[in-house]
Amino acid sequence: MSASQPGKLQPLTAGEMPLVSRAPGQPTTIVEVGKVRFGAEQVVIIGGPCAVEDAEQISGIAAEVARAGGAMLRGGAWKPRTSPYAFQGLGEEGLALLAAARHTSGLPFVTEVMDPRDVAIVAETADMLQIGSRSVQNFPLLREVGASGKPVLLKRGMMTTVAEWLNAAEYVLAAGGRDLVFCERGIRTFEPSMRNTLDVGSVAVLRERTHLPVIVDPSHAAGSRRFVAPLAQAAVAAGADGLLIETHLDPERALSDAGQSLTPAEFQSLTDTCRAIARAIGRDV
Repeated sequence: MSASQPGKLQPLTAGEMPLVSRAPGQPTTIVEVGKVRFGAEQVVIIGGPCAVEDAEQISGIAAEVARAGGAMLRGGAWKPRTSPYAFQGLGEEGLALLAAARHTSGLPFVTEVMDPRDVAIVAETADMLQIGSRSVQNFPLLREVGASGKPVLLKRGMMTTVAEWLNAAEYVLAAGGRDLVFCERGIRTFEPSMRNTLDVGSVAVLRERTHLPVIVDPSHAAGSRRFVAPLAQAAVAAGADGLLIETHLDPERALSDAGQSLTPAEFQSLTDTCRAIARAIGRDV
């Protein structure tokens, strides 16, 4: 169904989510991105920088992520920033650099798309399309990525309830999407000790309410690299199907999210500890 024909959707009672909801006894749907399988026994580790900066940076990080056991690469070609004067990404050049890093590392990549007009060009190159926190209720964008035919990573909005988040996914699936993974990344609360408050409980809630996989981004919740590993470990213990981790060859020089990016050594350590936790609950990394 075309994303431009929302009026042809079958009318339903408000609150119904037939495509997203888990039926009694329904197993978790496996979402495949290349050889990567979300929702299976293996906890998927995705690593990479907040933003693609240049060829050396992204190719070097991709190699480190692969070496540490990461299954996918992340990196922003377009970056939504609070300030209009902050680094906004390389755009189409960033996409090309991600594709080159995929070729050398063997890792499929996920990248954010912000504008419905960019969906086609991003879908032509990326292995998975990310809907960021600020776009979770951009309904024209949700419909467009749903019609793209590509797997979608749907982040939770910083002030989005679980029900609103589930309905956002319903928009994607109602437009023709079938492969979608939720990503908890923390919500804005009164507590200022971290960048956001990681809602680990949402992992358990989603595992009950939807048949789709759910992963966790502890980097955006923590806002500081010293808290990323403990939050990641808690997410794996809670049953998350994967982790989205920001890592950089030289975090202090990163053009965005420097404070929460891990060094390659820290990324390797996080992968090792999360593997031990995963094995303790019958899974692996």
